[in-house]
Amino acid sequence: MNVWHHTFPFAGCRIHQVDFDPATFRPDDLLWLPHHAQLHQAGRKRQAEHLAGRIAAAHAINALTGHATVPGIGPQREPRWPPGIQGSISHCGQQALAVAIENEKALVGIDAEIVLDAPQAKEIWQSVIKESERQRLASLPFALSVTLAFSAKESLYKALHRRVNRLFGFASAEVTAVTPHTLTLALTEPVGDFARDTVFTLHWQQEGNRVLTLLCAA
Repeated sequence: MNVWHHTFPFAGCRIHQVDFDPATFRPDDLLWLPHHAQLHQAGRKRQAEHLAGRIAAAHAINALTGHATVPGIGPQREPRWPPGIQGSISHCGQQALAVAIENEKALVGIDAEIVLDAPQAKEIWQSVIKESERQRLASLPFALSVTLAFSAKESLYKALHRRVNRLFGFASAEVTAVTPHTLTLALTEPVGDFARDTVFTLHWQQEGNRVLTLLCAA
């Protein structure tokens, strides 16, 4: 599969981006992955996205350690990072993003989303945010606000999953504040060892029709 790698800074972290051409993907490309057998039943699109994400993650790990280790797959399909490292992966269209830091106890979650169009935002907003959150996000265009909240809650889920080790939904956290560069989420219920009302500040930015959110707390 044809891929192109580059990096960019975001909120004090180095993000590794891999652009990929899914039309050039071949099943044998998966043999590069130590866990390739676990992907044989996945669809072609999923296989290509997974491969691109692991390539981005390998670049991120290599930048820290000098070894391009490939994260495996955990029991809930989450990436398994090498000892001493914590990171996160996201896919968006024909792009994959990864971030990694040398602190396995850190909370790290990254997510990228294409901004919803107005009809999509109207259809799904109540499954993503409550009316009170909608009001707190009113400084942003509606479709952008729904997309941003969706992405931020995805980043939070990824960051907490390793510590919580269970599924939890969008209703488990709510938007309490937003600025041009940050968004604050507070838990609405206990999640693992994190008490209700625990606050997390994420960074966000919009690049054209893409929204990127990041939680990185050592």
